[in-house]
Amino acid sequence: MDRGKVRQAKVRQAYASVADLYIGLFGAREQVDADDLAFVARHLATRTGPVLDLGCGPGHLTGYLCSLGVDASGIDLVPEFIAHARAAHPDVEFRLGSLESLDVVDGSVGGILAWYSLIHLPPEELDGVLAEFRRALAPGGALVLGMFDHDEVGPFDHKVVTAYRWPVDEISERLSRAGFVEVERLRRPGEGDVRPHAAIAAVAGDA
Repeated sequence: MDRGKVRQAKVRQAYASVADLYIGLFGAREQVDADDLAFVARHLATRTGPVLDLGCGPGHLTGYLCSLGVDASGIDLVPEFIAHARAAHPDVEFRLGSLESLDVVDGSVGGILAWYSLIHLPPEELDGVLAEFRRALAPGGALVLGMFDHDEVGPFDHKVVTAYRWPVDEISERLSRAGFVEVERLRRPGEGDVRPHAAIAAVAGDA
């Protein structure tokens, strides 16, 4: 088994072991900051074509996008999350899968949401995933990322499994190299046990 598959299996098992707790803490739209919901809606609610919520977890943001009239579906590695998402949002499509290899035709996707779903990728693997996102997106398609903000790239002891935090400017530069143009960013400082947060919206340039 290659290194990427080993890492995916580790992440899947780690989240499966705390799935009920995670769903209770984070599995509802009401538990998402209003500014974050507005940011997601601003960049994905008017997209033409399908929108993929990659690393959708309990499916609450996929359901939110569908409530706005978006043709959204969710993909996640964790069977427990997909089972919950299907039960909670029976009219929405959810499926098991990896965001690192999307089963879609080139240029067929109108938008991608990757809300904290890239945080477990080692830095050397991020560019390949961004390239896969660019392959899937139509020119002008939107990508919205949520991440932990920091002044340098590095791992930290995430409560579930090792994660990485990034400077926003570094993510923006990597997006540019992958063929994206940043259009907006949102940053929120840490408070108490809550780590600094950032979100970036970008559009896919012409192929």
